[in-house]
Amino acid sequence: MLPIQDDKISEIRSLRARGYSVPEISRMCEISKSTASRYIKNINILPKHYQRWLNRRNASKIISERHWDTAKGKAEQLMDCLTRKDLALIATSLYWAEGSKKDFGLSNTDPDLIRLFLYTLRTTFGIQNSDLKISVRIYEDLNKKNCLKFWSEVTGIKLGKETSVNVLKGKKKGKLKYGMCRVRVKKGGLLLKEIFCIIKRLNQLIMSS
Repeated sequence: MLPIQDDKISEIRSLRARGYSVPEISRMCEISKSTASRYIKNINILPKHYQRWLNRRNASKIISERHWDTAKGKAEQLMDCLTRKDLALIATSLYWAEGSKKDFGLSNTDPDLIRLFLYTLRTTFGIQNSDLKISVRIYEDLNKKNCLKFWSEVTGIKLGKETSVNVLKGKKKGKLKYGMCRVRVKKGGLLLKEIFCIIKRLNQLIMSS
């Protein structure tokens, strides 16, 4: 990343003090939003320009909410129903991105991703709870009991003392509030081959289209 000249930095801070938003500063100064955000830290908006900033922020919020409503409507229309094929593609895509390449296992910190992945395995590939082995990776500052309770609710599988928990040194609060959950299918070699064959078939269809 090329260094920003002092006069550009002064311009960025001046615009912020006059109530300009990050997107506006990014566009006017021809810099990224992250760069704009970095240089406006601790820059107070001048009182006479505060109302402008407030009006712009409220307008942006209204526009954002309108876009979310539009996106929600399109998503509901597009995802009106899911077929077995759709679910198989979801499972394959998730595994392709996040899964292990040696045994059938997938690890992630996102409970919605884990919940969706398990749903596809159960409804599409006939995987039962008895076919699954759940393990958890946490950091030493996290409460083991709370983490197991959380992932029990997400997976629908009671996790207790017998559950494998790998405790890592250090602190990782925030994004890893409940650690990382690993889903492994016992004797999942055949299922792994099926997933890989679906990926191969997808590539063949794309290349031939």
